[in-house]
Amino acid sequence: MKPAVLQLIDSFNQGGSERQALQLTRLLTESGRFKVHLACLSPEGSLRNTIEDLDLGEIPSFSLTSFYDQNAVRQLRSFVRWLKSSGIDILHTHDFYTNVFGMAGGALGRLPVRIASMRETAGMRSGSQKQVQRVAYSLAHHIVANSNAVREKLIADGISAEKVSVVYNGLDLRRLATRASRPESLSLLGLPADEVVPRRFVSIVANMRHEVKDYPMFLRSARQVKEAVPDVAFLLAGEGELSDSLRALAVELGIKDSTFFLGRCENVAELLSISEICVLSSKAEGFSNSILEYMAAGRPVVVTDVGGAREVVSEGETGYLVPSGDDAGMAERLISLLRDPETARLMGINGKRVVEEKFSCEAQLARTESLYERLLG
Repeated sequence: MKPAVLQLIDSFNQGGSERQALQLTRLLTESGRFKVHLACLSPEGSLRNTIEDLDLGEIPSFSLTSFYDQNAVRQLRSFVRWLKSSGIDILHTHDFYTNVFGMAGGALGRLPVRIASMRETAGMRSGSQKQVQRVAYSLAHHIVANSNAVREKLIADGISAEKVSVVYNGLDLRRLATRASRPESLSLLGLPADEVVPRRFVSIVANMRHEVKDYPMFLRSARQVKEAVPDVAFLLAGEGELSDSLRALAVELGIKDSTFFLGRCENVAELLSISEICVLSSKAEGFSNSILEYMAAGRPVVVTDVGGAREVVSEGETGYLVPSGDDAGMAERLISLLRDPETARLMGINGKRVVEEKFSCEAQLARTESLYERLLG
């Protein structure tokens, strides 16, 4: 009989952790070496339709309002009962909330293998949340980090090195394929049609929920780039409660007419197809899915040197790394690439090759299945 593995996700909302977990669910299901189950803390979100064709059976939901109320106790009991009745051998959780809930349930259910995940280095959790997550990690048999930077952070926080493995995010290159022409892409994204001289787009894809993404750094950089390269415009793809303040900052900086807030972007392939350069301005990251997508689309990148960025971006070959908060340095690099399209093109080609060779779905699947089998003994 195949070992049964449960992937526990927070929700089906758009997000890097959710997308990676669902992609892994698909890869494991199609591989056929394990019996794959999926459960969630919330059934909501547009990503649900990406796995509807998989034979996963019931996808139970264990909805939480807090970790500290009677509902949490009821849901935890229900989760433990479900784990036992489903014969789960391996529990794999993917973010803060599923780590805490899942590892507690897995320990109570005495599951043979409990695997938590870490995808961030700093800037996302309060002190109390860090304490709770440390308890969750103590209940896990193993922790998966999505970069060496994250692994080193876990070890520095006191986790045994033998307890942490690196499994890089895998990227499905098919997601970035598009046959849309430039005019069609502009229309799909709600952007104005080209004028006599087409705009040259610099793009960023990141949520607007957390200060750690540091969109203000990008906008300050954008103002400097606009002064040097008049035909440039900026595309910001992401949603969240910070969007209003960021729009106000674009007005304050005098770049409102050249700055397009796209909200949640369902047409990432089309967005990247019309972009000349792509950016990430985060103060901290684990390992950015956005950087992989940029490079897989053949775009040069200018990103802050945080988290696992250095593990995928080769300075001067696939893009540029700049210090966090250094908007002038970012602007300088962007201007140089806009003024030298051939160098930008070659960086894009190099970057696409790196992603294809090192960060494929096949590599992610192989590393994960090997880890599962090793932990099962």
